[in-house]
Amino acid sequence: MSTPTAALPAPGTTGPVRVVGTGLLGTSVGLGLRRLGVDVVLHDPSRTALALARDVGAGRPAEAGDGPPALVVVAAPPDVTARVVVEELAAHPDAVVTDVASVKGHVLDELRLAGADLSRYVGSHPMAGRERSGPSAAVPELFLGRPWVLVGSGTTTPAALAAVRALAVDLGAVPVVMDADEHDAAVAVVSHVPQVAASLVAARLQEADERALALAGQGLRDVTRIAASDPALWTSILAANSAAVRAVLADLRTDLDGVIAALDAATAATGPETVELGALAVLARTVAAGNAGVARVPGKHGGAARPYALVAVLVPDVPGQLARLLTDVGEAGVNLEDLTLEHAAGRPVGMAVIAVLPGSAAHLEAELTARGWRLVR
Repeated sequence: MSTPTAALPAPGTTGPVRVVGTGLLGTSVGLGLRRLGVDVVLHDPSRTALALARDVGAGRPAEAGDGPPALVVVAAPPDVTARVVVEELAAHPDAVVTDVASVKGHVLDELRLAGADLSRYVGSHPMAGRERSGPSAAVPELFLGRPWVLVGSGTTTPAALAAVRALAVDLGAVPVVMDADEHDAAVAVVSHVPQVAASLVAARLQEADERALALAGQGLRDVTRIAASDPALWTSILAANSAAVRAVLADLRTDLDGVIAALDAATAATGPETVELGALAVLARTVAAGNAGVARVPGKHGGAARPYALVAVLVPDVPGQLARLLTDVGEAGVNLEDLTLEHAAGRPVGMAVIAVLPGSAAHLEAELTARGWRLVR
């Protein structure tokens, strides 16, 4: 017997909603709204992208005779976002228009220069994404639990802001109100500079020896995961937020220069006791500052970060083994706080690292050992 699906709440978003741009974000917006029964009209200059977004269920292509939209969502790259917003504001004089570009100040400045009606405009930015792009990568749950920044123009009406807030809530996101400069400085630190750093580290791998790459572990994969992102999209983002990104990178360069100088001193020394005074302290402070920064990242459910105990378990790389492990964790009465997987090079086995509350670690280790699992201590 199948379990009945819980009814979804009535949406606060009033259709039709016009989505301009059927990439990852635009198509995901359409999928989420269609699941709530909201009428979604799609537009994209690429007929192929438009047809694919239609086929995955994100909405229907615009047709002659369509009624006016209540809300327009512009999901275009930052370098053309302002132009598209101006066009949509002019074409739909009764609609609220928002965009989902990851840079807000650049877009707002261009809209002001164009003399656009900013009373119906709300800048927005859902802090969600994937390494893959395009409509085929879209999912209706993309925004679930993620912050969705709302940026007013200074003349935005309360009704317009409420409409975009309702959109974010309907898609499962958490609305956060910020001004444009505050937003751009924030995303430079938490999103744009990490992308540059990951890309720079990953670029060093192009000429790495194959034997070196064979030694790669989870740490390298963690650092370089987002380096697989779309170059064209990120070029547009970085150019649009250049001032904020440059400021953070300049500070990062200063820190990096200090590390390089300390390493030079260590290289020139004949032993640990002859290293230039203070050089080793620079290295220690660098790692310690990283510890302090990581500790500030919000933890589970957005609360304060908590220390977890890690239980590492060898898992055969065959169907059903990971599911069996998770079932055994549940039957042991232990809540899984986080999970990472590492794969052993050249061996049909992986290591599941289970994060649990410190008081549960010993009990879980005993339970898993009794159930035949091999632990890595």
